[in-house]
Amino acid sequence: MSSALSPLSVPHTVTWPDERPVAVVGAAGHTGRFVVRELLNRGARVVLVGRDRAKLDGLGELAPDAPVRVASTGDAASLDRALEGASAVVNCAGPFLATALPVAQAALRARLPYLDVAAEQAVTAALFDTYDARAKEAGIVLAPSVAFYGAVGDLLATAALGDWTEVDEVVLAYALDSWLPTLGSRLTGKSNAGQQLAYTDGKLRPFDYTPQEFPWEFPEPFGTQGAAPFATADQVTISRHVRTPEVRAVMNLAPLRDVRDATTPEPVPADSSGRSAQTFLVEAAVRRGGETRRAVAGGRDIYAVTAPLVVEALARILDGRSRATGVVAAGAAFDAADFLRALTPEHFTRLDLPEPV
Repeated sequence: MSSALSPLSVPHTVTWPDERPVAVVGAAGHTGRFVVRELLNRGARVVLVGRDRAKLDGLGELAPDAPVRVASTGDAASLDRALEGASAVVNCAGPFLATALPVAQAALRARLPYLDVAAEQAVTAALFDTYDARAKEAGIVLAPSVAFYGAVGDLLATAALGDWTEVDEVVLAYALDSWLPTLGSRLTGKSNAGQQLAYTDGKLRPFDYTPQEFPWEFPEPFGTQGAAPFATADQVTISRHVRTPEVRAVMNLAPLRDVRDATTPEPVPADSSGRSAQTFLVEAAVRRGGETRRAVAGGRDIYAVTAPLVVEALARILDGRSRATGVVAAGAAFDAADFLRALTPEHFTRLDLPEPV
């Protein structure tokens, strides 16, 4: 498959904080290409890592000077070789139920920061449960689900909290005008079937697949639409650092119908950036008693916006702006409001945050 992204013409003016390259695992995938391009645009060097040499070589127009290293998650030695000389690893290789733990283990062996863009809740929870102590002992950051699902809702909810340290519930509302899933999303959906989770009564529990539809008032321009409960990685990441018994998520029906329809096509670029025309809006509402605080972000292309999210997080880890080591959520690791503003308006075309308290 040829790259949908055009080569860079104008470099980013910000200096990348580490001269060593970033190893991008799954670099030839749909989201991996966006991540490679964003890293190069920020002034970083990259190493292209994946299972298929031909697909990696196909990135030559996007990253002509980047070394290529073939590695498999079933071959620990190949992963170790792929990470040699790197400053960090960004895992874009889904399904993450198969890749996240082996690549995170390789990062731990190399004592490198690890970030991934996983949407699968179970593997995100497993990283927190399995590797937090080891990562803290090594003094490194492992940051799972730094992506549209896993970071946007988490950052918005954290920004909305303000001076609150505990809330009765967090509600995330996702509105997409459409959802054209990538092949990776299709494969993830199959591998993740029956493993979705909800955070309720203070615990992660199996998601209730009972069909439920109800009207929901989304912020404009979406307005009131039919919606249904939704399982998102943010329910895992938020619950790891926000004191609340409930993290609920809903999504409007149109994208849910798209992603459940086997005939829905893959996304196509709408401009030279490679982004599709899809629009999104995410609202986080945190409630304590009778008071609710809200934060909203909107933009284009849920896959493309993952790249600036994970690259901004990595830049802050490498330059020392991460608040913690171990396995961390984006909302816990960084100043959430500052992080979101740093991506506005280039990547978030709308950002509504409450006034600081």
